[in-house]
Amino acid sequence: MTRRQRRSAAGRTVITALTAFGVLAGAALTGAAPAGAVPEGRLIAPGVTYRQFDLSAAKGTTRAHVLSVDLTDRHVRLDLLYPGAVAARATVSGMADAAGAVAGVNGDFFDISETRRPGVAATGAADGPAVAHGRMLKAAVPGGQRFGPVLPPGTTTEEVFGVGEDRRARLDRLSLTGSVRTPEGTLPLRGLNQYALPENSVGAFTRAWGSVSRARAVCGSDTDRAAKCDSTAYEVTVRAGRVVSVSDRPGSGPIAAGTTVLLGRGTGARQLRKLAPGNPVTVWHRLLASASKVPYRFALGGYPVLRDGEPLAGLDDRVSAVRTAVGLSNDGRRLLLLATDGAPAYRSGLTIAEVSWVMRKLGSYDAFSLDGGGSTEMVVRKPGARTVSVRNHPSTGAERPVPNGIGVFTTG
Repeated sequence: MTRRQRRSAAGRTVITALTAFGVLAGAALTGAAPAGAVPEGRLIAPGVTYRQFDLSAAKGTTRAHVLSVDLTDRHVRLDLLYPGAVAARATVSGMADAAGAVAGVNGDFFDISETRRPGVAATGAADGPAVAHGRMLKAAVPGGQRFGPVLPPGTTTEEVFGVGEDRRARLDRLSLTGSVRTPEGTLPLRGLNQYALPENSVGAFTRAWGSVSRARAVCGSDTDRAAKCDSTAYEVTVRAGRVVSVSDRPGSGPIAAGTTVLLGRGTGARQLRKLAPGNPVTVWHRLLASASKVPYRFALGGYPVLRDGEPLAGLDDRVSAVRTAVGLSNDGRRLLLLATDGAPAYRSGLTIAEVSWVMRKLGSYDAFSLDGGGSTEMVVRKPGARTVSVRNHPSTGAERPVPNGIGVFTTG
């Protein structure tokens, strides 16, 4: 069987299984009643509905847990769930309860392991950009450094799903733009709170990074995550527009409010070595959207699997796994959050190609894949409950701490 035939067969498998669920697209995104075999959704809060159902896929039956979110309801909003620092992890249930969310799912792929480098610990930081409460937290690592699976052709680590200040959801790209102005000239800023910096660059770390060591940021190359660490690293700490200290190695510990730590590797390190305590330094940065002119209230990384109603070319149709994804309507006003079940009976899961097909048959116009496997999780707070409960079975048997997630909030 050719690759095209396999992809077509996988699509037919899912389509056949979802024939009875065809009206679910309307149920999820336009408020119509679901068809016979599909269970009625349970209202979690105004504008937020939960349902679960089984579907057939190439490797067997899997169970889908789906949250429908209506952003036309002014009581409903989405925001980033995170532990308060970029380089930190917590369970989705813990982050949801701490933030007061009524529901949520896990988010971006992240730096979970550094077994090939003795003495360099994994940071737990996400691969892609992140925006929380309208504030940019981090930018994307170089493509060759990301921990997640190979990206679909034509996509990058800068891909995001987000919701703008206009309350519309979008798929977009967020790229870092910035500079470091010094007495020796202006340097391009190539990183913001990233666990991996581009080769020969200068990156910035702020209070949002947390207290984890910054040593991992100078390891690997732009094309090889496993490449050796850079021995020429150099740090400069800037406070109130002045250099206050320098160091010939990456540091750790909390960064004070109003303080920026500049870390250079290769050519970037040599440029920072020209600075001394007392020198004036101005650091400027922002995340630039490629599509939207509306500022993002919230955004996180992953990669698109469905765009303008069509699956992306080159999606993997071989590897099945437990998955998390988000889909959105054409106008960006209604969303679907999908988490498949990790219980042994359903653990075969979906291929990424099947995720794209499923999200389209559920009515999504665009869809975005998030971290899966042991990270996949959906939590929901039942009406009247004080805390959320986990709706799917994590495939590892317990909640995995993750760096971020999508939180659903309501004032209703």
